[in-house]
Amino acid sequence: MKHYSAFAVAREALRYHTGWERAWRSPEPKKRYDVIIVGAGGHGLATAYYLGKNYGIQNVAVIEKGWLGGGNTGRNTTIIRSNYLQDPSAAIYEKARSLYEDLSQDLNYNVMFSPRGVMMLAQTQHEIRGYQRTAHANALQGVKTEWITPERVKQLVPIINLDGPRYPVLGALWQERGGTARHDAVAWGYARACSAMGMDIIQQCEVKGIRSDNGRVVGVDTTKGAIDCDKLGIVVAGHSGQLAEMAGFRLPLEAIALQALVSEPIKPCMDVVVMANTVHGYMSQSDKGEMVIGGGTDGFNNFTQRGSFHHIEETVRALVETFPMISRLKMLRQWGGIVDMTGDRSPILSKTPLQGCFINGGWGTGGFKAIPGSGWGMAQLMATGHSPLTEAFSLDRFKEGRFIDESVAAGVAH
Repeated sequence: MKHYSAFAVAREALRYHTGWERAWRSPEPKKRYDVIIVGAGGHGLATAYYLGKNYGIQNVAVIEKGWLGGGNTGRNTTIIRSNYLQDPSAAIYEKARSLYEDLSQDLNYNVMFSPRGVMMLAQTQHEIRGYQRTAHANALQGVKTEWITPERVKQLVPIINLDGPRYPVLGALWQERGGTARHDAVAWGYARACSAMGMDIIQQCEVKGIRSDNGRVVGVDTTKGAIDCDKLGIVVAGHSGQLAEMAGFRLPLEAIALQALVSEPIKPCMDVVVMANTVHGYMSQSDKGEMVIGGGTDGFNNFTQRGSFHHIEETVRALVETFPMISRLKMLRQWGGIVDMTGDRSPILSKTPLQGCFINGGWGTGGFKAIPGSGWGMAQLMATGHSPLTEAFSLDRFKEGRFIDESVAAGVAH
């Protein structure tokens, strides 16, 4: 009997849906599109989908140098939350979280959204003050979160050790409607919906140059030939700087690897997501029983998509103190993703100095949770020239000093 990988099974399942194969069998590009999106990850595919759904712009190509969802979309730890401090951040992340609630129905594809709840542990007095401040800000923003006591933490997560040798658990910021989703399914669902609208998803198609005329974008040069367009969206995460350079401008970004790992599968023991920023670790249990573990970013700029032993040791050592029962687990696999970090740890969704060219990047360690909201706002910006969701995240803020400081909420642990 022949055995197939999970990826092969999912791919073949998609191909049974007549008309959806275009999401996997890349067509040859047409000579001209109204819009080209560079990057077939979650943010790029969501942008294309909402361009078609909300604005009727369907002559769209999504081009990808690798394969669909093969970048950070398939390399994250799937956490979804919106408990950010600053108003613009809370708005776009809450828009994304609310869209995730009904995304399976909207796309007619099960993205396995699980609103199991997310808690962010406070393990120092400074964190107590910070999270209580965030809880008050969230109340004003209409984002439902609450500050909970150590006793409530223990009730929600029985396997936790409240009295760690270095950092005891002093409470937590709790968002009951946060959770997780299946990261690959989010990309596949958006891709299938885009394909149904007649959009082209062109894989193995690397951008080698961006063409302009009189300060306006006119097309891209790729490994599959030249393609003309009226508008161009750059949505390539850790490689945003390289594409921006092709377009003739620079971005205030740096690329850093963010690592994660999963354990061997075990019986259900934890049905919420726990984040511990002080010790740089976070953990949840997947539907297959694996403990999904992540930590902080590497301490140096790099483009690697591998893990490293020293980082695993740092992350697991911290989590073993908080969850002693995981000390005997074996690691199943590890990986890395290339995150694009701005100075204020907030994203860039903006017009650029090249007319007709738009940029969506700088999501750092929190990109997956924002995919639907990011795509919604980016599509509105590209279609109409303005979006309330993206206005505060323009490139101009770095010249004008309008920083959206989310270093506490986003700079370390998702």
